[in-house]
Amino acid sequence: MSRPSVHLDPKGVAPARARHPWIFSGAIARVTGDPEPGAEVDVLDADGTFLGRGLFNPHSQIRVRLYTSEDEALDGPFFAARVRRAIALRSEVLGLDDPAGACRLVFSEGDELSGLTVDRYGRHLVVLLTGLGIAAHREAILDVLEEVVAPEGILLRTEKGVGTEEGLILKDGSLRGQPPAEPIVIQERSFRFAVDLRTGQKTGFYLDQRQNRARVAAYAAGRAVADVCAYTGGFSIATATGGAASVVAIDASAGALDLARRNAELNGVTDLVEAVRGDAFGWLGEQAEAGRSFDMIVLDPPRFARSRAGLRSALQGYQRLNGLALECLAPEGVLVTFSCSGRVSAEEFQEAVARAATEGRRPLRILERLGQAPDHPVSTACPQSAYLKGLVCVAG
Repeated sequence: MSRPSVHLDPKGVAPARARHPWIFSGAIARVTGDPEPGAEVDVLDADGTFLGRGLFNPHSQIRVRLYTSEDEALDGPFFAARVRRAIALRSEVLGLDDPAGACRLVFSEGDELSGLTVDRYGRHLVVLLTGLGIAAHREAILDVLEEVVAPEGILLRTEKGVGTEEGLILKDGSLRGQPPAEPIVIQERSFRFAVDLRTGQKTGFYLDQRQNRARVAAYAAGRAVADVCAYTGGFSIATATGGAASVVAIDASAGALDLARRNAELNGVTDLVEAVRGDAFGWLGEQAEAGRSFDMIVLDPPRFARSRAGLRSALQGYQRLNGLALECLAPEGVLVTFSCSGRVSAEEFQEAVARAATEGRRPLRILERLGQAPDHPVSTACPQSAYLKGLVCVAG
């Protein structure tokens, strides 16, 4: 029996030929063979030329996740081999094999495994599945993870909204082995962090900011720091140990702030770090109204745009947030600002920050551009995989 086929509209051919892993519903001219959800499909151009093979999902705007441009089966061994390759990159090239540390072992599109993320925290793994098709190969993926990594336990985490977007019904919980004692403590350079693998944001910690924590710490000496959207205090701990005069960690989550306080204890900086519950916009507005200023402000908000439809609103949000921060930033103060929205380009983000500076009449100079840690590799075929953008600026 022939394999079902997805025939692309002419406008959808160029991205597929360039091996972009997402084929959206609007790029498809017709589908033949009535594929089931998660089925393998051949992707063809208007002339019937084979472009690649992917997994089909009629429930998602990403109608096909493209995994190969070769005529090969998308089965358990295929995905197991891709997982092995991803793990080898971390151990053999990046040297991220500290048993007490943490890293991203598999980064979805960055490792040509769209819809799969795997993070290692010490002897435990956390799996995040965001694609219906690849989720069907879960057992083969878990088998190779156990074989290569030999973890004490593997947890499954889900992402808000994915069930609706993908038609993927999953529940957080233990997949294999023993669940970790909470919280687990990881080592990152000289830092120690307590991580909640069960209920923390993402898979528990912002591993993508590993190198940026060290870079940002270099600017902190002697400064009064506000770490806004601090989560469990990654930048708070980094700046405090980097010699900050004081650090205020602001987050809307009481649970995250409890861990931030715990992390301050683990790193011996409880006298420097104050954890305050508050909304980023509201808290910054209150500080500006009260005339309070800081020598350094770190902004690391959650994702503002899940799709291009939300781009305008996201850029307005970044402009407003950075504008409020600039109102609270002392002359010659350092602003460290991030966007983790893959739909927002680095250029668009910088423009939003620049507009905030212009409207606030604050001359702003960029000292550094920051990105995600190398265990979150960027695929040249998928610009959206370069999702983390950061700027280190000094304001006049």
